[in-house]
Amino acid sequence: MSSKTRIPIPQVDLAAVLKQPNPHIDLGTQAYEKLTKDFLKSLAAWKTTAITSISQMRTNQESEKKKIQERTQQVETEINQCKLKEIELVAELEREKKERHDIELEVAHFQRDLSRLRDKCSTIDSDIEQYRAITENLRREKNKERTTLRKNASRVAPDLKFLEQALSFSIEGFETNRLLFRFGQLDPIDPEKEATLALDVSTRNYRVLASTPPLPSISILATSLNESGDIYLFIKQVREKYREMFQGPDT
Repeated sequence: MSSKTRIPIPQVDLAAVLKQPNPHIDLGTQAYEKLTKDFLKSLAAWKTTAITSISQMRTNQESEKKKIQERTQQVETEINQCKLKEIELVAELEREKKERHDIELEVAHFQRDLSRLRDKCSTIDSDIEQYRAITENLRREKNKERTTLRKNASRVAPDLKFLEQALSFSIEGFETNRLLFRFGQLDPIDPEKEATLALDVSTRNYRVLASTPPLPSISILATSLNESGDIYLFIKQVREKYREMFQGPDT
């Protein structure tokens, strides 16, 4: 209903009304009732619209509130995750810090070891140079002795050859600290036949390696040699035993 609508006020001629047999004044109640009905109808429509609008607003507010709560929960979850991540990162940084400290300690330890090794290598290099000088001196002395021995050997070679032929006996060296004795002129029938005996002289306990032909009493002779240490007597006894083997005992 428009606010500008007005109910017309009728003009009443009271004198004329009173002259009527049945006095009656028309108050226009029908129009009033119609206007009242329209007003109530408009008021009901407005109420319905207002209720619908308020309900829609509440729905929208609930929806927005729910969205805000969901977003708040999501943000809180993200914040908690960030806090957990921060705690993990701090722990990781602490671990890395400790590892770095341990590595620095190990590096310092290795550097000290390296310094000691360098000093030791320097000392060893110095010792090596000293040993090289000593070895070179020994080599020169050995070469000098070898030259002297060659000279002496060349000088005594004819005498040695004469003695070997006269005694029918020779000594040869083989391998390391081993001697080979050759005995000749043992068999009158075959003067070229010879006997040999190999002796290991690497230690003070002499050891017979082989005898050709085999000499039955060689173990006894070797025991006697080790007891007396007289190798010249041992050679003499071995030759005598070979002579008896080839020629028989003296009568």
